[in-house]
Amino acid sequence: MVTGAAAGLVGALTAGLAAGTPAAASGGPALGRLRLVNLSHVNDPATTPIFPGDPPFLLETAATIPVDGFYMQYVKENEHTGTHWGAPGHFQEGGLLADQLDPEDLLLPAVRIDVRAQAARDPDYAISVDDLCAFERRYGPIPQESAVIAWTGWDRKWGTPGYPNFDADGVIHQPGFDPAAVRWLIRGGKLGRRGSLGTDTFGADRGVDESFEASVLLFERHRISLENLANLAALPPTGAYILVGGPINKNGSGSTATIWGLSL
Repeated sequence: MVTGAAAGLVGALTAGLAAGTPAAASGGPALGRLRLVNLSHVNDPATTPIFPGDPPFLLETAATIPVDGFYMQYVKENEHTGTHWGAPGHFQEGGLLADQLDPEDLLLPAVRIDVRAQAARDPDYAISVDDLCAFERRYGPIPQESAVIAWTGWDRKWGTPGYPNFDADGVIHQPGFDPAAVRWLIRGGKLGRRGSLGTDTFGADRGVDESFEASVLLFERHRISLENLANLAALPPTGAYILVGGPINKNGSGSTATIWGLSL
């Protein structure tokens, strides 16, 4: 079930597409009124942080107009470079891979949980059940099968040593979801057959959690991750949808992506 602004968004899409024009004949909202927010960082080897142990990211000129008559770059990166999404098979043996998911798995109602103050005080902050309940008291229930996105403020650190935030022993210090909070979302159906955990950090897990417990819990059924997000200040706390783009690789564990926030 979708309600409120999310229902209006779905209505605008449905009415516009059914009419075959930017606006429905009934005078419904025009597709042109949809507000698009790019939630992806630009992929640039000079600024894109690489998770420890991942292959390097290369972007090289492969052809130029003076020499070849056209311009083209050669890109070499792993599926989880920069802003990206992850498929269940990224962490679950036998889990669904990118080319096995449904289109509906990549279009989800979204909520943005603001934990910037907590993360500023504690870079190892764990987003808790209390944080989620406080959000619901203020904004209403988190929709079923939604993208639950943590706004930690980490995207401001993109391209700097503060983003991975290594300590002297090479341990990452970034906030993430408490596994108890992920279980709470799953029990309540907010992460159901489909859904997502999103964040403006390397991923759903705290940097100090080498077991990746939050991700292991998330990656079941048709659920996905949204990682290294940008521009979350422009995403409303409720009423938006997330649309995930990017190539669908055969047997892909996910994909680098342009991820859009859509709202009225």
